[in-house]
Amino acid sequence: MKGISVAVLSLGLIALPVFAKPKAKATGKTSMTDQQFVDFAAQTDMTEANLGYTAEDKGGDQAVKDFGRMLRGDHTSDYNQLETVAQRAGLTVPKGIDAKNNRVIDSLNKLKGPAFDHRFSQTMVEGHGQAVAIYEREAKDAQSPDLKAYAQETLETLHKHLDEARQLGKQRG
Repeated sequence: MKGISVAVLSLGLIALPVFAKPKAKATGKTSMTDQQFVDFAAQTDMTEANLGYTAEDKGGDQAVKDFGRMLRGDHTSDYNQLETVAQRAGLTVPKGIDAKNNRVIDSLNKLKGPAFDHRFSQTMVEGHGQAVAIYEREAKDAQSPDLKAYAQETLETLHKHLDEARQLGKQRG
């Protein structure tokens, strides 16, 4: 039982950087600047698209592979849309995955089959839950009307991913 607790705790620590919450403004509010949101959204999209490829390759279950394909397509599309919206708002979009997210990708790349499926599904539930919360805040609080609209539109996709990730998790116990 202790081994399971350690494994779950370790998984939680591994999953957190994927969707680490950006720093709050100096005012202490939980909202973020538009640039912080763009940075978060871009990191999320690039990481999820990458993990989608990984799931297609290393997943043991066809449902995991299919979910990975969906992530790859949806998050690549979201990233492209974010680039357009950010450009209109005069903001810059990161072009590469940061070190924290690369560590998460690397840790999942070491797994295969059922071990990958289990950790991947847990990581997806955690990460998409956090992403939904941040996008909901941005849909209300973004300074740029274009970013507000982008966040609102993207929420539908993120909710779909969260629901499907939860289903994958239930299948894995």
